[in-house]
Amino acid sequence: MTGNSGEIDPGALWRIRALFVAFIAIAVSVVWVTNHFLTLRYTDTTRNRAEVRLALYSGNLLSELQRNSVVPLLLSRDPALIGALTSGDFAQSSQRLISYREEIGAASLMLLDADGRAVAATVRENLGTQHRSSGYFVDALRSNETVFTTYRQESGAIDFNYSRRIEIGGELIGVIVVGVDLRKFETSWSGFSDAVMVIDTEGEIILATESRWRGLTEDEALAARSAPNAIERAVQATASWAALPVEAFFSGDQVMRQESRIGFQGWRMTSFTTYASVRERVNAFLALEIMVFSILLAVAFYMVSRRAQVRSALFQRESAELRQLNDALQREIAERERAEKNLEVAEQTIQQSSKLAILGEMSAAVSHELNQPLAAMKTYLAGARLLLQRRRGEEALSSFQRIDGLIERMGAITRQLKSYARKGGDAFEPMDARASVSSALEMMEPQLKQRRVEIGLTMPREPVMVMADRLRLEQVLINLIRNALDATGGTDKAKVEILVTAGDSVLIAVRDNGHGIDDLDSLFEPFYTTKAPGDGVGLGLAISSGIVNDLGGRLTARNGRSGGAVFEIRLPSYRAESQAAE
Repeated sequence: MTGNSGEIDPGALWRIRALFVAFIAIAVSVVWVTNHFLTLRYTDTTRNRAEVRLALYSGNLLSELQRNSVVPLLLSRDPALIGALTSGDFAQSSQRLISYREEIGAASLMLLDADGRAVAATVRENLGTQHRSSGYFVDALRSNETVFTTYRQESGAIDFNYSRRIEIGGELIGVIVVGVDLRKFETSWSGFSDAVMVIDTEGEIILATESRWRGLTEDEALAARSAPNAIERAVQATASWAALPVEAFFSGDQVMRQESRIGFQGWRMTSFTTYASVRERVNAFLALEIMVFSILLAVAFYMVSRRAQVRSALFQRESAELRQLNDALQREIAERERAEKNLEVAEQTIQQSSKLAILGEMSAAVSHELNQPLAAMKTYLAGARLLLQRRRGEEALSSFQRIDGLIERMGAITRQLKSYARKGGDAFEPMDARASVSSALEMMEPQLKQRRVEIGLTMPREPVMVMADRLRLEQVLINLIRNALDATGGTDKAKVEILVTAGDSVLIAVRDNGHGIDDLDSLFEPFYTTKAPGDGVGLGLAISSGIVNDLGGRLTARNGRSGGAVFEIRLPSYRAESQAAE
């Protein structure tokens, strides 16, 4: 600005433009360097993980083969099997093979006589079958050592067997066949974001996470189903999405190929790992950098705009001084009167809006908290009507007494809601937490029976004393049990477990086997709910959290390891408080 004219200095304007250009250049350079560095780093990390997994796969496979290779030698010298072959009495041979299989962990065991007929087997369907032309029988006759053979079934699956001849004095009396279960490794390999294949010396795939690859060469297999599609299919078929590593979430066709020798008959293992997780990690970091630069740029624009506004205000103020004092005074008076009227209207509007908001929240809270007693009263009235029709007056009187208790509870709930609004006036007294749990279960008894929910209750035999308001604690427990019932609505065998433990503090846990909690951060916010419209307004957990806080405790929630949700109420122990006071 020059003098009082309010004009912008052209030199300053060019300096501002140069700063903006330099800022953009620095931002682009930082993003480019970061992209290059992180891409190399995450690529190396992904490659190293793939190499470690491949070494683990091949080691486990070789260990299984070596462990089963000594079994035929041991069984070929078993006196009981040799005696059965020489005497022809195989009554106990199959049972003996079954006991051996359980001890050594083999997939199957089969005893063949000199003619290739199965005289004993762990699989009953194999008894009496003829195996004279089978590879494991023919190869065992030709060798004095244990031989390893593979056999392809009509379904495409491949059986792996060790076999060894049994002889006495150089004379063949039978053959022992040990089946090796290598297909179990295919399932374990599929649990990771890899596509894995094992290739024999002839270049044929004998084990693979993709069933369409078996029996083909590597080129034929990849032509039948590409590696990314095989990885995606294996992950979807065998793994739980909640427990997958980051590498499992990918898109695109880029894969990393790793190969390793197993050290058994020239076998080779090849794995394919996706590169997509590298790009996702890099993009996430770049997005954060770009956001930071955008914030800085927005702050710079704001500062420039603010400076222009200040200069504009100064120019207007200087122009206003040239006007006549009388006109300026009249304009100021008129503006003040108008501002006062607007302020008065705004204050009235705010007060009315606040009243409406409070009224709506209290109405929703009353509706939410009274639904459970009303539902229980409806059930008891229906039962009392049925008992009166059957002339069972004493039992009907018991239902009416329960209804009277529910009416008293509804009155207590309305008083509690007033106390919730005032945040004061609690009636604390030493009480047994087990009594509140039993009372809450009694209140929820009609819904539990109607839904056929299995209740698991674990409580100490001794009293669990806390300093609390009995009705408010029961209200929290009813809300938690009701939420557990809603969460198990789509479960075949609904189950709710309640655990009460005592120590320095008292813990009351309510666990269900439902679908779990998606958003733990927003769970205790007022009016947050995942239920359908009309099923809830989202105040139950907010009110329950406030009640537990007023009782000096804490209400927390988490997802269970085996599924479902776990809500925990932790309150100070009354005995611990008494000892501390003394």
